Amino acid sequence: MHMVKKEVLLDINGRNDHIAQHVKEHLEERHIFAVNIVGAPGAGKTISLENLIRALPVKSYVIEGDIESDIDTERLKKQGISAAQINTFGACHLDAPLMHNAVHNMKMDEGGILFIENVGNLVCPAEFSIGEHIKMLIVSVTDGSDKPYKYPLAFEKADMILLNKVDLLPYLDFDEEFFMEGIRHLNKDAPVFKVCGKTGEGYDAAAEWLIKISKK
Repeated sequence: MHMVKKEVLLDINGRNDHIAQHVKEHLEERHIFAVNIVGAPGAGKTISLENLIRALPVKSYVIEGDIESDIDTERLKKQGISAAQINTFGACHLDAPLMHNAVHNMKMDEGGILFIENVGNLVCPAEFSIGEHIKMLIVSVTDGSDKPYKYPLAFEKADMILLNKVDLLPYLDFDEEFFMEGIRHLNKDAPVFKVCGKTGEGYDAAAEWLIKISKK
């Protein structure tokens, strides 16, 4: 029974990875760099997107992934940001087939950065490639300093990490040293940027790093 389940999962992942590679190639043909944004609900993914896009000197596009609603997509469109919506209607993450349909239907010019805001979840989105070049993990100090220990795969797979809501640090029992030790045990390379969605603090440095990595 366990062997059958394993074979089914391998088949699902294999099909997903095949389509993800096609998505990536489609974007690269248009010189578009894709960023898969992972984070728990309330971590500040959308406000971080807004701050990053303001700090970036290149054209940006957004695909919003949610179980229901288009609230965040409409919020971004009102700011003149090119955004499209994917609703999963129950699924806890985006997958490559959903992304394949979205990127082929979304109007994008040559060049720029595509941000894909995955469904709010620290588990499933870390497991599935959707054609991205890098994964950006956004965590909030209000989530607690134990998250690298409880959700290791999300931190292990991250290429960059934003620690959001740092303006609340004086009011919280957040052990930053413990948090960083947990990250570096899993991931020695991903840069960690301390940011504040409310004030915009820290996003310039994150945007600068994104530009550099997108040109490699």
